[in-house]
Amino acid sequence: MSVIHLETSRHLYGGALQVLYLAQGLQARGVQSVVLVPRGSEVARAARKRWLRVEEFPYRGEGDPLALPRLAWRFSRADVELVHLHSRRGADTFGAVAAYLARAPTVLTRRVESREAGWIAGAKYGLCRRVVAVSAAVRDVLVEQGVPGEKISLVPSAVDAPDWQDPRSVAERDREFGLRTGVPSGAMVAQLISVKGHWVLIDALAILKRRGIAPNVVFFGRGRLERNVMALAEAAGVTEQVRFAGFRNDLHRWLGSFDFCVHPSFREALGVAVLQAGAAGIPVVGARVGGIPEVVENGTTGLLFPPGDAGALATAVAKIVNDPEAARAMGARARGRIETLFSIGAMVEGNLDVYREVVHGRREGSG
Repeated sequence: MSVIHLETSRHLYGGALQVLYLAQGLQARGVQSVVLVPRGSEVARAARKRWLRVEEFPYRGEGDPLALPRLAWRFSRADVELVHLHSRRGADTFGAVAAYLARAPTVLTRRVESREAGWIAGAKYGLCRRVVAVSAAVRDVLVEQGVPGEKISLVPSAVDAPDWQDPRSVAERDREFGLRTGVPSGAMVAQLISVKGHWVLIDALAILKRRGIAPNVVFFGRGRLERNVMALAEAAGVTEQVRFAGFRNDLHRWLGSFDFCVHPSFREALGVAVLQAGAAGIPVVGARVGGIPEVVENGTTGLLFPPGDAGALATAVAKIVNDPEAARAMGARARGRIETLFSIGAMVEGNLDVYREVVHGRREGSG
């Protein structure tokens, strides 16, 4: 079997990393994979480091008028038995139409929980043989929008757990990020965009400070709202407590050295950062939204709070900070849950089952 994976993101965020995990796993199982990405992207460089077959193409975004003919020509080649579309940003629209024109069977992975206009969803998903949802929350949204349930397969995202289980020491962490020593420290791993809820955490830190609790927090990620979040931290009087670390290729070496991870998102399909924190063995304080409750068992592997409720978030963080032994036990249980339910092997086999159904159905139809 041969599969071409279209990923139009330029940066190696959670979804793009899933594509590389999948392509590697498929290669190990004898499935030929090509990762098709925009020219000059971080994803291309990372894929080559993993010895994957990579092809780059000129792509200027969702408004690029030449994307459709380029993709249709590529998908029509004899080495393409199946097309797997992985991101929005044009992959799901240009890619679906191009694959249809090339008469290539198509699988589309939906990694976001947001809703679309009904006619867009009907047209786009109607061109695909199967739709893969990364969480039950995403599947439910698709069904609400009219995608037939029998067309949807649930295959959760995954994390390479062993990569996250050899962290640097706490002392090294404090030196690296300029943290106050001997103070409980948390991490938030997310793009600095409004939907991720950074301001909720800033408000929670201000509430905690008034209660006499002042943990360190390191923000990992980048985005257009970085200066806004910095300004909010200054206005809230918590600048001394927070650090901005940007995007780190070595995050797996640091995350497990923190005491907890905070994920206050307003919308989340599943949350790769939540999986990573669990694999690293630290509890997650996460918003009860989207697929996060599918990863975090409230009170067992972490704590959940209503999205946008800074007071509830502050209370949850205080529980973690005030009972480090219970927090460590939560982290240990989180690691076990991730290793059992969200392994790369399970994700690869889930997608491979979908491919077999699609390709088998195509062969039957042509016979």
